[in-house]
Amino acid sequence: MADLSAFPITRKWPAQHPERIQLYSLNTPNGVKASIMLEETGLAYEPHLIDFGAHDQTSPEFLTLNPNDKIPAIIDPNGPGDKPLPLWESGAILIYLADKSGKFLAKDPALRYETLQWLFFQVGHIGPMFGQVGFFVKMGGKDFEDKRPRDRYVDEARRLIGVLEQRMAGRDWIMGDYGIADIATWNWVNAMASSPETATLIGMDQFPNVKRVLEKYLARPAVQKGLQIPKKPA
Repeated sequence: MADLSAFPITRKWPAQHPERIQLYSLNTPNGVKASIMLEETGLAYEPHLIDFGAHDQTSPEFLTLNPNDKIPAIIDPNGPGDKPLPLWESGAILIYLADKSGKFLAKDPALRYETLQWLFFQVGHIGPMFGQVGFFVKMGGKDFEDKRPRDRYVDEARRLIGVLEQRMAGRDWIMGDYGIADIATWNWVNAMASSPETATLIGMDQFPNVKRVLEKYLARPAVQKGLQIPKKPA
């Protein structure tokens, strides 16, 4: 049986199945990238809820795994060289799990780099911009009287969805075949589309290709399951 005792995080979140990949996350648009990927690949894993309401992400134990206090993070007890591998940053986790499973990332070098291009488009643009829209529409920023900051991020989110709309014309998935770029991207699009207020501000009805692919993505059984793992506390 794998020994994870060297990782202080396991003292706060003990591993019941230390031979499995340990997932530390919350079912936010960013967090579910890892749970959906694990469900899609079929790799055995054990989820641990990182409760933002309890400030778990800033606990000393969590910071030993991810000093940047963000989810998701994993420990693979069977990493490269059969040694445990701690890993954080959702994009890095997706690439690692794709390579480990041999799924959802093309081995052809040109296709692989094109996929990574779209993965980084999500990590560097869609995630941060959509997150700011959420802050200014649904969280603390909604009380700001000056709506110029909100409108700046709404305009940029609309532009980014326009990029996706153009990309998805005549395509089933971002790369043609389903892969990690989709797992990274569509959860964030869903966050915008599922909120009536953000959907109206961005004008989601103007992007039929995006809506079509999002609906297809949400119909996948692994996506439906992964969206609930680890479930937010009531």
